[in-house]
Amino acid sequence: MKWFENIPCKDRRSTSRRGGWNVCGLLLLFLLQAPIPSLAQADEEYLLEVGGGIGAVSYLGDFNGSLTGNMQPMATALLRRVLNPYMDVTATLSYGQLKGSYKQANTFYPDYQGQTYSFSNPLIDLSLRYEYNFWPYGTGRDYRGAKRLTPFVFGGLGGTYTHTTGTVLATNLLLGAGVKYKAAKRLNVALEWGIHFTTSDKLDGAEDPYYIKSTGAFKNKDCYSALQLTLTYSFLAKCRTCHNEDK
Repeated sequence: MKWFENIPCKDRRSTSRRGGWNVCGLLLLFLLQAPIPSLAQADEEYLLEVGGGIGAVSYLGDFNGSLTGNMQPMATALLRRVLNPYMDVTATLSYGQLKGSYKQANTFYPDYQGQTYSFSNPLIDLSLRYEYNFWPYGTGRDYRGAKRLTPFVFGGLGGTYTHTTGTVLATNLLLGAGVKYKAAKRLNVALEWGIHFTTSDKLDGAEDPYYIKSTGAFKNKDCYSALQLTLTYSFLAKCRTCHNEDK
């Protein structure tokens, strides 16, 4: 320690101060690297949602070219499997009416000239779709960075049933978008719009009124769009151990 005694008092105080700063720096580095309990993950994450929706469906085809023309009531039951805060897979079963008339066609069909043709057919749609949230969805206390409000897009495949002069069964391609809001820890509200492109031209009871053959699964075929407000309840909490490992 003789070397320390030979240091002038001023230099000795400077050396002690530098030593103190080094100790503080090491302590701060240790605290920053230590795991800090996060209140942002206090809520559970849930794997499933069940619920329903109400809205309106509109036929699009030879006898109506407007997205909002002849909108009819529609009801939906749904089951959603939450894959993660960004992605879901949802199964829906919907019931509504498809309605239209020659008056709304705004075109000339030889076989319907001078007629007052109209239809109102039942619709049953069963669809499976993939949903993608633009922002992680949650309460903000179940997943880091989760938002209560997020826009989303979806796409999938479905089956269509209706009855005109006979039973009509078709496949449909579903595309849509919406916005969802986490109203409570287990309560979810969403407003969505989707369009179903079908493989049938008989949803209105009339096939090829121009007698022009079309090629392609969805070309010159009937379709329908739906605007709905849905309400779902979350259940089946994710394993807390698995939750931590995922993080």
